[in-house]
Amino acid sequence: MRKVVAAEFVSLDGVMESPDQWHFPYFNEEMGQAVGEGFAAADAMLMGRVNYEEWAAFWPGQDPQENPMAAQMNSMKKYVVSTTLEEPLGWQNSTLISENVADELAKLKQGEGGDIVISGSGALVRSLLRYGLLDELKLMIHPILVGSGKRLFEEGEEQTKLELVDSKTFSTGVLYLTYRPAQG
Repeated sequence: MRKVVAAEFVSLDGVMESPDQWHFPYFNEEMGQAVGEGFAAADAMLMGRVNYEEWAAFWPGQDPQENPMAAQMNSMKKYVVSTTLEEPLGWQNSTLISENVADELAKLKQGEGGDIVISGSGALVRSLLRYGLLDELKLMIHPILVGSGKRLFEEGEEQTKLELVDSKTFSTGVLYLTYRPAQG
């Protein structure tokens, strides 16, 4: 059975929006290795429409010689969860999931293959937690208060218990925490 793993960059005040505005001063070899390991264990990505549109506009134009992740990102299977997108934007290996989302994702988990990774797509992460379809939540909590922006967990979310299964502190002060939904 495959695992669905969300890997998120988050500020200390819970903001996940626009990490390109605050994340890079904390990126180092340790973090690069952790991100790389997460993608190496995966053979598919799961994303919401907004994230998909942003990445579909970026990754296909990247030169694999200059950006080593480009080949992997472009060749990896991509599942896009959206009720507003009519068809994927032409990014190779993209499949749209627009109906019976929980059922379709449960089927994907039952299939053969590696992990299915999510990066970004906060609304999707929250809904996967609600439906019991998220197996791991990997947070890279940055030591910065961003102040405003979309948060990974919004006010009014249902209480969900998680269990800490791993933690590391990078030399930049970023905490790398791995959680799983608590049993019982």
